[in-house]
Amino acid sequence: MNKHTRTAFMVAPILAVIGYIAADYYEEDQAEKEKVIQLVPFGDCDVINRQCILKAGDFEVNVFDKNNLTTVNSTFPLGSATLFLVDENNHPTAYPLGMIQSPYYWHTETNLRELTGHSGQRYKLRLIVNIKGGRYISEFYTKTK
Repeated sequence: MNKHTRTAFMVAPILAVIGYIAADYYEEDQAEKEKVIQLVPFGDCDVINRQCILKAGDFEVNVFDKNNLTTVNSTFPLGSATLFLVDENNHPTAYPLGMIQSPYYWHTETNLRELTGHSGQRYKLRLIVNIKGGRYISEFYTKTK
């Protein structure tokens, strides 16, 4: 075995370890960059009757209203959440949600029940939830059956 081959055998493991560490730093940097991901309704959204699930890959958000408290429940812990009720003139009213004992449950008091009424009227909602390095957004309509 000549000296070049011997040197290559000694340097190759060191380069492999350095490459592995560099790839880990790169992946961590990419994960923390701001990105916007769309949440898509899974079927019809009926917030009043607790049947509204929004999905993006493995991430799911359940939106429901009980006694004028609109609640967001997620499969991953959230950093923050904001719900927008959008009127017929496309003007949103923001409702920042507060955490309930864990970062998986967020709620705020809204007048969504009054706005949808008992006639099954559709009402436009927007939801923005933040998770470390990502912003998940959705625009959907709710209606009662």
